[in-house]
Amino acid sequence: MVHLGPGAFFRAFNAIYTDEAMAAAGGDWGICAVSLRSPDARDQLEPQDGLYTAVELGPEGRRHRLIGSIARVLVAPEDQAAVIAAMADPAVRVVTLTITEKGYCHNPATGALDPDHPDIVHDLDHPDSPRSAIGFLCAALAQRRRDGAPPLTVLSCDNLPSNGSLARGVVLDFARRREPDLADWIADTIPFPATMVDRITPATTDADIARLAQQEGRHDPAMVVHEPFRQWVIEDRFASGRPDWQDAGAQFVQSVDAHELMKLRMLNGTHSTLAYLGYLAGHETVAEAVADPPFAALCRMLWQQEIIPTLPRPEGEDLDAYADSLLTRYANPAIRHRTWQIAMDGSQKLPQRILGTVRGNLARDVVPRGLCLAVAGWMRYVGGIDETGADIDVRDPLAARLKSLSQSADSPAATVAALLDVEQVFGSDLATDDRFAAAVTSAYKTLVNSGARAAVAGTVR
Repeated sequence: MVHLGPGAFFRAFNAIYTDEAMAAAGGDWGICAVSLRSPDARDQLEPQDGLYTAVELGPEGRRHRLIGSIARVLVAPEDQAAVIAAMADPAVRVVTLTITEKGYCHNPATGALDPDHPDIVHDLDHPDSPRSAIGFLCAALAQRRRDGAPPLTVLSCDNLPSNGSLARGVVLDFARRREPDLADWIADTIPFPATMVDRITPATTDADIARLAQQEGRHDPAMVVHEPFRQWVIEDRFASGRPDWQDAGAQFVQSVDAHELMKLRMLNGTHSTLAYLGYLAGHETVAEAVADPPFAALCRMLWQQEIIPTLPRPEGEDLDAYADSLLTRYANPAIRHRTWQIAMDGSQKLPQRILGTVRGNLARDVVPRGLCLAVAGWMRYVGGIDETGADIDVRDPLAARLKSLSQSADSPAATVAALLDVEQVFGSDLATDDRFAAAVTSAYKTLVNSGARAAVAGTVR
C-alpha cells in the first residue's frame, strides 16, 4: 500500500489496523507513507526503521504498543518521481488518503475540483512534477495505465461525508482536464470506496514524549496518543485485494451512508450540544460536562427521544449500544476535548449536526425540546458574553454578524428572531416554523434568566 498524509491520525488509525490485521491473519502488506509537504514524519520514522509507539489514553491509564506496518517513508517535494513510481508499482494494490479537507483542492460548497487552486494550476501545467495529492494520483494512474499494471483502489480515510465520491470526483475532473482518455479509464477501472472513520487523536506534546521516555526508556518523537475507541466502516469495493482489516475490527458494508448519518447526528450533534451549553455552564471539557449529571442525562434524552428515532439503522449497528459507547468516550478524563474548541465554526456545523435532526423531528410532528435548547445555547454563545458577563472568544466565519444581531436586539425574543433569519444557518423553513421558533425562544429565555445548568436540568427533569 501507499498512504498519502502520514500524520498523527494515520499513525493512530490506519497503520494500527494494518499492523493488527497482519498479526491476526498474516500477509505481506506494508505501507509506503508519503508526506506531501513536510519531512518531519520521515525524519522521525526513518531512524527507527518505521517503528513507533502508539499510546492509548484510557480512564485506567496509558497502554503502550509498538507499531511496525510502515515500511518506507517518502517526502514528495524532495522526489516527485519516486512517489509516482511507488504508486505505479504493480505490487501496490491500495492507495489510502488522510490529507484533510484542504488536500482535495475542491470547493467545499459544491464538492467539485477548484481549477483555480494554485496547486491544481501547477499540476496541470507540470503533470510529471505534481504538488497536490490529486496530481500525484493522476500521474501514477496514468503510468499504471501505460504499463498495463493491475488496477488499484483509492481509499479516502478523511473525516468527510461521502469521501469516496469526493475523491473520485476531483480525480476524474483533474484527469479530464489533463487527458480525457485517462479520465475514462479511471472511471471504468479504479474504485473509490467511501469510509467512515472515528478515533480521537490528540496532538502529541513534548510532555508525552518525555513521559514515554521515562516509562519505557526510549525516546520516540514519532509516537502518537489516542483514545481506546475506534471505528472504521468501509464500502467493500476493492479492485485487487486488501489487508484483512476485518480481523482487526473494521466493518465492511455495502454503503456507509447510514453510518455517516449516525455519527453526524449522534456523536457530532451531542458534541456540539455539550460544547455550547457546557461552556456556558463553566465546563472546560466534554469529560467535565458529562460528569455533571444533568448533562449526561441530556445526552441520553437526545439520543433516545430525538436523534435515534430519526435515523435509519446502519448495517451491523446497534444504535442503543453506540449511544452507550459515546457516553463512555465522553466521560474519559484522559481525553481533554475542550468545549470552546468544539464550539468553533458553529454556523457551519449546526445545519448538519443538529438542524437536520430538528427537521426530522418536526416532520414527524415532534418538537425536540433538547435540540431546541442546544440551538438556544448556540445563540447565547455567539452573542459573545457568558453568564458571568465575560467576553467569549467566538471563532466563526459569521462571528461579527451574529454578535451584532444578538447585541442589537432589545429582548430575548428579538434575539432569537434575528438569528433565525440568518438563512445561511437556518434556511428558509425553520425561521417560519412557529413550533420551532417558540421552543427555541422559550429555551433562550430560560438560559438568560436561569443559566445553562438550570436550563439543562429543567429540560431533562
